[in-house]
Amino acid sequence: MTRNRQILLVARPLGAVAADNFRLVETELPALADGQVLVRHHYLSLDPYMRGRMDAGESYAEPQALGEVMIGGTAGEIVASRSDRHRVGERVVGMGGWQEYQIVDGECPGALRRVDSTLIPLSAYLGAVGMPGVTAWYGLQQLIAPRPGETIVVSAASGAVGSAVGQLARLRGCRAVGIAGGPEKCRAAVEEFGFSACIDHRLHGDTRSLAAAVAAACPDGVDGHFENVGGRVLDAVLRRCNPFARIAICGLIAGYDGQAIPLREPQLILLRRLKLQGFIVSEHLDFWPQALRELGELFTSGRLRHRESIVHGIENAAAAFIGLLHGQNFGKQLVRLV
Repeated sequence: MTRNRQILLVARPLGAVAADNFRLVETELPALADGQVLVRHHYLSLDPYMRGRMDAGESYAEPQALGEVMIGGTAGEIVASRSDRHRVGERVVGMGGWQEYQIVDGECPGALRRVDSTLIPLSAYLGAVGMPGVTAWYGLQQLIAPRPGETIVVSAASGAVGSAVGQLARLRGCRAVGIAGGPEKCRAAVEEFGFSACIDHRLHGDTRSLAAAVAAACPDGVDGHFENVGGRVLDAVLRRCNPFARIAICGLIAGYDGQAIPLREPQLILLRRLKLQGFIVSEHLDFWPQALRELGELFTSGRLRHRESIVHGIENAAAAFIGLLHGQNFGKQLVRLV
């Protein structure tokens, strides 16, 4: 009988996420029924959106149920199969959650996606060639719609999404300017990911100082902005936006602990005729094949680079997730489970 270790959400956070919001349990997996497959997860993806799902309030999706396995993207290998659609040894990506194994209905279309790990590492299918990469591609390509010569600003520029946005913008002939936390992340944004400049927001304690840094880094103004943070970062960028700038709002991690995020100068939206649009990439599945095709080609040719922060063991997932929410990760945060 296979033993499966899982992490459950047992309490909703009151403000910041804490370790006691989670519980590690061990269960025995039942025998497979006809049509089912058993997936051994190699990697678990940790992402900021999970924080919003932990709350019971209004959101774009149903909240994470208490007492159930935490939601999360996974990449792994089929180790047993009673399905005609899947065979043992296939590498697959799915939404297996915070656990080492998952029993999946192999006959259900879309439950698992086969991937080829001969040229692209399995972990990258949870990052640059997975949901974060598609998020970057969709927000930039479909919402910001960059034109050559424009300036695109990206917050959380060293993260899994932000680093991909900057590289895609540069490949489209744009000047990419990042905002990140700390000199090491800013250095990587420029030297590894090809940003023209990167602003360390930790050096600027208020909106005015940060806005001045954005102005210095963007002498021709901001034509597009990919927002992952919100708060004073968004306030600062709005002050430098050109008329008709486009802003794709992917995340607002400044408010993930439940606090309100006021906008200091909303009149700029009208005065400069700005377009702001939030989006959830899972609502745009018809764009995924096109995005994944380009991302895969760029990755295998070496034109799309990525970084990973990896912790080992399901027992360390909660601590890694809390660190992610405080900016302690560098690039894509993963938990290695094998």
